[in-house]
Amino acid sequence: MTNEIWHEECMLVDGSLVGAADGALYDNVNPATEDVMGQAVDAGLIDVDRAIQAARRAFDETGWSTDVTFRVRCLRQLRDALVAHGEDLRSMIVAEGGTPVSLTYGAQLDDPVATLGWIADLAERYEYETDLGRAAPYGMPALRRVVREPVGVVGAITPWNFPTQINLAKVGPALGAGNTVVLKPAPDTPWSGTALGRLVAEETDIPPGVFNVVTSAGHVVGQRLAQDPRVDMVSFTGSTANGRSVMEAAAGNLKRVFLELGGKSAAVVLLDADIKQAVAMTAIQILTHAGQGCAITTRLLLPRSRYDEGVGEVVDVLSGLSYGDPTDPAHLMGPLISRRQRQRVLGYIERGCADGATVALGGGIPEHLPHGFYVEPTVLVDVDSDAVVAQEEIFGPVLVVLSYDDTDDDAVRVANNSVYGLSGAVFSGSVDHARAVALRIRTGTVSVNGAVWYSADVPFGGYKQSGFGREMGIGGFEEYLEIKSIAEPA
Repeated sequence: MTNEIWHEECMLVDGSLVGAADGALYDNVNPATEDVMGQAVDAGLIDVDRAIQAARRAFDETGWSTDVTFRVRCLRQLRDALVAHGEDLRSMIVAEGGTPVSLTYGAQLDDPVATLGWIADLAERYEYETDLGRAAPYGMPALRRVVREPVGVVGAITPWNFPTQINLAKVGPALGAGNTVVLKPAPDTPWSGTALGRLVAEETDIPPGVFNVVTSAGHVVGQRLAQDPRVDMVSFTGSTANGRSVMEAAAGNLKRVFLELGGKSAAVVLLDADIKQAVAMTAIQILTHAGQGCAITTRLLLPRSRYDEGVGEVVDVLSGLSYGDPTDPAHLMGPLISRRQRQRVLGYIERGCADGATVALGGGIPEHLPHGFYVEPTVLVDVDSDAVVAQEEIFGPVLVVLSYDDTDDDAVRVANNSVYGLSGAVFSGSVDHARAVALRIRTGTVSVNGAVWYSADVPFGGYKQSGFGREMGIGGFEEYLEIKSIAEPA
């Protein structure tokens, strides 16, 4: 931790900061500069097996799963450690993930750290037992109660786009509920996980084996967590394709699976909306972290009679916003995470044009940013709602503008024309009107007239192929609990 960018190049396994059994490492690249900043451990099967064994032993043989007071104290220690090292973590998150520093004062760092305190409070006050009272089923008087217990060993597999937020959204409730955890961070953002491991080891009383961090350049660790019968649950956030692979691997031993997957969320601008306000809010979202957010509204639905007006507004807004160096607080948009991701995004833009779309803005690599994995903010118009770019998650700063036939029914039809159902937005001159349409959209979260749903106490998750289960809120805490019903003679 003496390097210019504070980070940890060791994993946490069974209470010790260690390297891979075979000594393997891989480079961690700054996506804004393309420079190698340092290295991370490239773990293999021996390493993940050690972590699983440690987590299994800690759950089965220690009092972690039953001592709520101790768990709460440890979570608050971790929260305090994250606060104390906040500025070091901030610079590391910006360098590793290319996230604009302005976002670290919200969802990329400060908000999830505060949420960890909320989780500790919830774990402390949560009613783990419910008395159902006396009944006499089959004429036999009984006292019934429902007990909620931790699931066991949790394998947490997280993505690179909001690594600290998602790491804590899984690790916090899992630990707070009494589980032990093996965290597998994304290959592109390993330090966000290993720094967490260092803080747990050195600044909390969390016992050895309760929390483990295993990094790797590939997918072997995640695959083993999903397959291994010693792991009771896998909590995965990432692409729908990878979510299917996790689900298939977990099917062999029928372990519990939580999936928060892709999205192709629609911002529905109703005929009576303030189109300037609606379009500006949508444009800012697509710029945020270069569109690398599963819940970002990447489809803009405009009434056909106001389509040209809306397109003009969105092009004007995006043309006037600066982007680039993520260390500049003025920027909401930095680079994409990798060269591979940039090529993927550019490939989608090419596919959209081949299928008949028109590029109204952007579409390529910005000339003023010759280094780093940048793509211009891009607006695609004249897109059919069944086209690939309107159906598949691009995960870049690309906004697809669709039209509908000026009626609520058609707006809902186009919005629901997706295999995904993660998020969305509705804009109207009337909140009641917008709410009525929001209730018809098959998606897990909806913003009405720009209101923000993201908060510690709000459950987040999707319908359809955006996954199942909920993260955050009481629902997110209960994902990591089993239900046991007990009857005793009355």
